[in-house]
Amino acid sequence: MTNQINGKLSDPRIRKLFESKNFVFLSSLMKDGSPQVTPTWVDIENGNILINTAIGRIKQKNISRDPRVALSTVDQNNQYEMVTVRGKVIEQITGDVAEKHIDKLSKKYIGKDKFPRGSKGEVRVILKIKPEKIFHMN
Repeated sequence: MTNQINGKLSDPRIRKLFESKNFVFLSSLMKDGSPQVTPTWVDIENGNILINTAIGRIKQKNISRDPRVALSTVDQNNQYEMVTVRGKVIEQITGDVAEKHIDKLSKKYIGKDKFPRGSKGEVRVILKIKPEKIFHMN
């Protein structure tokens, strides 16, 4: 069992957890400071974690007010391998980039080229998270 504190997303073992079909549990802070947790799809790019959601969802509202987040993922094939991350949302990306990104995640997680759209008029947004603390256990 290896414990790695302040690991890097460039570590291939950590990258694999985010590149595989593992769900991430994202925690954001409500107005009153209480935590809110959401299971979600995930992607990584250039040392950042990418979560795709919709404008107006609770997590998006929370990070717009307070960008601090924590997240955790577990290897679906080995529940004793996991990573936790604390960081900040440094950018919210909308438009065509976010629409194409949700399709990429749809292919990864459910094998569909196009994301089965949610609510009519829903606007997708990528939450770009910069990791500050990373803990890896395997």
